[in-house]
Amino acid sequence: LWPWLLASSGLSALVQLVTLPFFPDSPSYLLIQKGNEEACRKAIRKLWGEGDHQAEIDDIVKEKGAVASTKTLHVLEVIKERSLRWQLYILVTVMITCQLCGINAIYFYSFEVFHTAKFEEYLIPYMSLGVGLCECLSSILCSTLIDRFGRKVLLWGGYSLMCSVLALLTMTLSLQHQFFWMHYFSVILIFLFVVFYGTGP
Repeated sequence: LWPWLLASSGLSALVQLVTLPFFPDSPSYLLIQKGNEEACRKAIRKLWGEGDHQAEIDDIVKEKGAVASTKTLHVLEVIKERSLRWQLYILVTVMITCQLCGINAIYFYSFEVFHTAKFEEYLIPYMSLGVGLCECLSSILCSTLIDRFGRKVLLWGGYSLMCSVLALLTMTLSLQHQFFWMHYFSVILIFLFVVFYGTGP
């Protein structure tokens, strides 16, 4: 089953490859990058139908003017620019914490936790698949929550809940040989961690 499951990603890539030539170019790309207003109007009509789309074109023209007046900075110039220093610190911090938050360890050890919890061998791969599906669904949920609560609340809340879950998971894994029900609690915590990761960071 796993070889077919891995090969299925190639099917979606093939569908995208075949249908891509039929998709119109972005109106912003056509007007800002290519400078082709007629092609831009044609793409807008193809995307939004016939009608008066002058307001949208005017917005793109304003964006083009803003882009033209903005100086493009190289990587070293961004690092040296004092006005961008705090934004750079925040970006680097978010990226580092995303990499070191523990999600990779959870994925790596989840199989062992499921095995220790005495689940049937044939069920463990499906439970691991469920962990990935759980992250996918929570990421979709995040797209609806971010407009309501904002990115900062989701980041702080997600990391705080993930820290709490990791602390509890450390405790349950340490006590799993003393209490038989700790195995199942560990499994629940793994799924909770993945949900908080998907909705937060």
